[in-house]
Amino acid sequence: MGAADVVPGVSGGTIAFISGIYEELLSSISAISFNTLRILKKDGIAAAWKSINGNFLLVLVSGILLSIICISYLIKYLLENHTVLIWSFFFGLIVASIWLVGKQIKNRTYWLNILGLLLGTAIAYYITIASPGSSELTLPFVFLCGAIAIMAMILPGISGSFILVLLGAYEGILGSISLLIDGIRTGDWTAAWASGSILFVFAMGCIIGLISFSKVLTWMFKKAHDLTISVLTGFLIGSLNKVWPWKIVDEWFVKHAGTSEETMVAVKEHNVWPNTWEIANSLPSQWVLALMLALAGYSLILIFDRFSPETSKE
Repeated sequence: MGAADVVPGVSGGTIAFISGIYEELLSSISAISFNTLRILKKDGIAAAWKSINGNFLLVLVSGILLSIICISYLIKYLLENHTVLIWSFFFGLIVASIWLVGKQIKNRTYWLNILGLLLGTAIAYYITIASPGSSELTLPFVFLCGAIAIMAMILPGISGSFILVLLGAYEGILGSISLLIDGIRTGDWTAAWASGSILFVFAMGCIIGLISFSKVLTWMFKKAHDLTISVLTGFLIGSLNKVWPWKIVDEWFVKHAGTSEETMVAVKEHNVWPNTWEIANSLPSQWVLALMLALAGYSLILIFDRFSPETSKE
C-alpha cells in the first residue's frame, strides 16, 4: 500500500483489496470512536487496543511507512526513467485486480449491480480526465480537501494526491510543509504558525474523513455487499485509463513553482497506441517488454490470490 500511494494515480486501497485485507481495514478504522475512550476508561489499554484491532493497524501502518521510506526513491526513479515499463506493470496488476474483486460479486446479472459497476467506472474515468482546479486555501476548504483526499485513498483505483491536484490544493498543501520547516529553521514563527495551522486542519479533515467514510463503507459491505463490490470494481476499471503506459501530455502542473525544486508534473494526458507514441516521442515503444511486465503484474496478483488466507480457507 505504501508503494502504491507513492505512485500518482494508483491507490493504496487497490493493494488492500488485492491482498484480501480491505474489509478488515475498514472495520478496524471504523471501530475507532468515542466508545474506544469508554472502553479505555472502563477496561484499560489492552481492551481498548483489542477493540480497534490495534495489532493489525500497527503492523499495517508500519509497513506503509517503511515502504514509503524505502521504495519511494526507487518508484520515483522508475517513473522518471522507465515510464512505459513501470506503468505496464501496474496496468497488469489492476487488470488482474478487476477479475479478483469482480469475482466476489455473487449475482453478476442483477441490474442494480450492473448499474453500480457502470457508475463506478464512469466516476473513476471522469476523475482521470478532469482538469486541475485552482482554489484559495481557506481553513474550511483545507478541511474539506483532507476529508475528500483520504476518502479517495482508501477507495480502490482512485488516487488521493490526484484528487488534491483536481481540487487545486496540491501545491498549497505541499508548500505548507516546506514553509513550516523553513519557518521553524529561520525562527519565523508567524509563517510557521500559518502553515502549521493549514497542515493541522488538513490532518483533522483526513482523520475525521477516514473514520467517517470507513464507517459508511463498512455499513455498505454489510447491507449491500454485491452492490458495493460492483461499484469498487467499476472504480478499478475506470482507473485503467490513468495507468495505460503510452500517453501524450496535454497539460502540465508546476510543482514547487519558483523554487529550486520546481518540476513539471503531467496532469492531463490522452492515451495512444504504442506506434503513435513511438512516432511522437522518437523513442522505441518497448511494447514487447511492456507486455511481459504487464503479464508479470497480472501473474503476481494471481499468486497473491492463490496463497491469500481467504483462498486457503476455501
